[in-house]
Amino acid sequence: MVINRTDIIEIEKSLIVGIKTSDVEFLDSILHDDLLFIAPNGQTITKEMDLASHRAKEMAVERLVSTVEDISIIGDTATVVVVYDTEGVMLGNPIQGKFRYVRVWKLFADGLKVIAITLPTS
Repeated sequence: MVINRTDIIEIEKSLIVGIKTSDVEFLDSILHDDLLFIAPNGQTITKEMDLASHRAKEMAVERLVSTVEDISIIGDTATVVVVYDTEGVMLGNPIQGKFRYVRVWKLFADGLKVIAITLPTS
């Protein structure tokens, strides 16, 4: 199995829908069990922490528009730079703005999974 740009763009689009709707079942299927997500404050977030946030409806997304800036494919792994233009509420606090993520996807026997995410500070 080989990864291509189209696969990555399509899975990124599906991820946006999953985030907007807090589709925990879908998110569980595409986030690797050992996912590590580094937030702008330096906190390390795990898959379970992320899913718990969606289960608890701690994030309400009013607007989420993504722009893929770059994709680098190396074997069975893809690194994606994506910008989210976001508006909503997270943990009771309003969020608004453009946020640049670096996300790493890896192809497994059961499909593409996110293995790492970082959201650097501006």
